Amino acid sequence: MRAEAAELVRFAEETMDSYDDVVLLGMGGSSLAPEVLRRTFDAELFHVLDTTHPQAIRALEAQLDLERTLFVASSKSGTTLETRSHADYFWEKTGRGEQFVAITDPGSELEQLAKTRRFRRVFAGNPEIGGRYSALSPFGVVPAALMGLELDPLLARAEEAVQACRSERDDNPGLELGLALGHNWRHARDKVCINPNPGEFGLWVEQLLAESTGKDGKGLVPCPGENPNGGRDRQPALVLVEEPEEVGAELFRWEFATAVAGHLLGINPFDQPNVQEAKDRTRAILESGDDPQLEPEHTPDVLFSQAEPGDYVCLQAFVDPSEDADTALFDLARRAREETGCVVTSGYGPRYLHSTGQLHKGGPATGLFLQIVDDTGDELPIPGQPFGFGRLIRAQAAGDYASLKERGRRVARVRLEDL
Repeated sequence: MRAEAAELVRFAEETMDSYDDVVLLGMGGSSLAPEVLRRTFDAELFHVLDTTHPQAIRALEAQLDLERTLFVASSKSGTTLETRSHADYFWEKTGRGEQFVAITDPGSELEQLAKTRRFRRVFAGNPEIGGRYSALSPFGVVPAALMGLELDPLLARAEEAVQACRSERDDNPGLELGLALGHNWRHARDKVCINPNPGEFGLWVEQLLAESTGKDGKGLVPCPGENPNGGRDRQPALVLVEEPEEVGAELFRWEFATAVAGHLLGINPFDQPNVQEAKDRTRAILESGDDPQLEPEHTPDVLFSQAEPGDYVCLQAFVDPSEDADTALFDLARRAREETGCVVTSGYGPRYLHSTGQLHKGGPATGLFLQIVDDTGDELPIPGQPFGFGRLIRAQAAGDYASLKERGRRVARVRLEDL
């Protein structure tokens, strides 16, 4: 990527002369690194759309001058349902290929679509790099360039981390972190409490750790912001980003450490066998023509009363990710900690399906899962599809809930307005 940095910066500078805002359309490995970079560098004119909630899509659209917005469709496979739906929606609104950029692996359906619609540019990913390890590939670096970031110092620090992680001495930062993660897991400290930081680096670490290690009934449970001293099942993990330019090095340190930890857990840190399950259930529901109504089931109190030492609570919010929702989830998480004594994790759906969903299904049966839903409002059609975004997010919620129940996980569903 360092060899391509100057050309990427030129492309970004020339392109952004014509646009005021950039919207990245992506999920999981295609969206979380750009989101952390956006927050770390306070890139206010760069937006990440990784929700299918109609109200959130409408709210973002209302902020934009669509004629002066660049859309970046980012998907390794090129078939990600959410990303393709977003791309079709905004294509219908604009219909100009020069307003679109694609980042995808060679030969994908998205690459073919980009050629057909004459996108401004297609950036090729490396098929040998898994999605959650792709932050320092085009999936993270192209968005960084479009944010106006200086790529040379970002990538230079990352390369320093690469060299440091090749060391066989005791000063190997990735090995040190990975050994700590793995050895703590072997001593039943599987909850990884990631310290708060301005860029919310934990958003990206959540997918990296959960999807890499959560399988075969094992797994490290990432818990950003939780107190590492609050229980015997916890371990601290520090994010070492004192200056924004250090984020590149930290991305590589954690990627290397996760591979080391996976070795100690005795699992393959580079596959994700249970991720497709939720996608298949969603498609089956959509193809059936059903529109799930997502009725409440049990209550938070009933769910929390089942907590045992070593468990964790997971809040799964298929709601509009607004400030009001953030506040409601914060209050609910505090209540869950008080009533269970467990760590609490939370995620917005469908984002978490591409992030921590693998851990929920393939990891240890220690989670208590509370799904939170809301009224999605008027339907927002998806061009070329017999369903809209509202029905899509309801199908995603219903599919994941059914998958968790089938695996015998402890689950409950509530409405946001009832909390």
